[in-house]
Amino acid sequence: MQKKSSLTQSLGSLNRRHFLKTAGAAMVLPLILPGCATGSARRTAASKRITLGVIGWGMQGPGNTKSFMALDDCQVVAACDLDKNHLADAVKTINDHYQNKDCKGYHDYRELLARPDIDAVMIAVPDHWHELVATEAARNKKDVYGEKPLAKTIAEQQSIVRAVQQNNIIWQTGSWQRSVAQFRKACEIVRSGLIGQITHVEVGLPSGHNDFGKNAMELLTRIGQPTAKKDLLATILPGSPEWNLAVTPPPAELDYETWIGPSQMEPYIKQRVHRNWRWNYNVGGGQLMDWIGHHCDIAHWGMNCDLSGPTEVEGHGEFPNPEALWNTCTKYRIEAKYPNNITMTIAGGYKDIQGGTKWIGTEGWVWVDRGDVGKSFDCSNPAWKKGKNLAEEFRKVKLYESSNHERNFIDCVKSRQPTITPAEVAHHSAIPGHLGLIAMRTGRKIRWDNATEKIIGDDEASKLTSREYRAPWHQS
Repeated sequence: MQKKSSLTQSLGSLNRRHFLKTAGAAMVLPLILPGCATGSARRTAASKRITLGVIGWGMQGPGNTKSFMALDDCQVVAACDLDKNHLADAVKTINDHYQNKDCKGYHDYRELLARPDIDAVMIAVPDHWHELVATEAARNKKDVYGEKPLAKTIAEQQSIVRAVQQNNIIWQTGSWQRSVAQFRKACEIVRSGLIGQITHVEVGLPSGHNDFGKNAMELLTRIGQPTAKKDLLATILPGSPEWNLAVTPPPAELDYETWIGPSQMEPYIKQRVHRNWRWNYNVGGGQLMDWIGHHCDIAHWGMNCDLSGPTEVEGHGEFPNPEALWNTCTKYRIEAKYPNNITMTIAGGYKDIQGGTKWIGTEGWVWVDRGDVGKSFDCSNPAWKKGKNLAEEFRKVKLYESSNHERNFIDCVKSRQPTITPAEVAHHSAIPGHLGLIAMRTGRKIRWDNATEKIIGDDEASKLTSREYRAPWHQS
């Protein structure tokens, strides 16, 4: 990979000062960004319908696509998936919505991205494919709505950020909590100084494994353990009778060779492909990386460090055997140090760390999570709770407002303004998770240089910021 300059010091056409001013500082929308500031020669008329291609029809793809189809000024015209059944469902769903036959299906994402009539794409593929699909989209000048985490490794995230900047495309990350009022309100309380100086931040994430699609139950029944818990899959090892029953030929409808793509080739096991790929480090990142782009993203928004991060990270976790069918960390606790004497705890499976994000300051605290605001928002001052938005008397800092994540993306595609969650923001939101996983895997404290975006003084740990690609794939 080519040597790069600091991403935090050079943000392409949007320099750091301008980015902080437009994307995360005390401003109220609309943000007016002149075309010359983006360096983009393209202009999209405000009245134009944006044509969209969708890549990936697994867990997130259908919901994202339906949200875009609900927008009158956006039309989905193409879909891509490596599973013929998924692709057929995608094309039918899209054509049924529009009551026509205009949506075309693709097996190869590169063919979809080469279409000159497509303005933007929604990418919802497994983590190990993020970098390849996203950078190809950028090279084809397609604006991107991409799922979190930004990529499987720090190096791949850096590659995506460079591609976005060099090609002057609009990027929206699927960290949709920024488009929910209670999360913005919590961040404005912190950014307005109402809790005083931040001393500690808690980020509570899920633990264990989920069984999406009940695939684990299917395997447990096949191996004669129908009443066993899904975590039994984390004990199944190669060579065991259970493993041998789990390994089957890939179904005819799935191009498994391409699905594995740049990751290490391994036997097909249904329980770690569609949806449950998250629990296999060869292609996913476990609960930590599946959620870091949500609650840590909000933590950074409140801390005003969308373009910075921790300086030291250490942690410990409970891992299955690395050869197990499901091998991602089931319980973890990460401690990070930030500038200005701020510490952060990121944890999954620890009762003392509540799910969601909590900022603790010298003069108060605030906590926010998903769900009904009455049960997922709390703070030290009852006066801050009143209303959907923070009362004007308290609102010294007004953050970027979006009430619909997909709507925000389409608006920004037209205006060429930054979205509420650009690639640079998603990159920094995920770094604490990546570094925490590296710290747990090495058993050592990791020191991080935010300016150079490199691990300091640990060659072994530094190697874990990237991964080798299986031929013929190559990282951009």
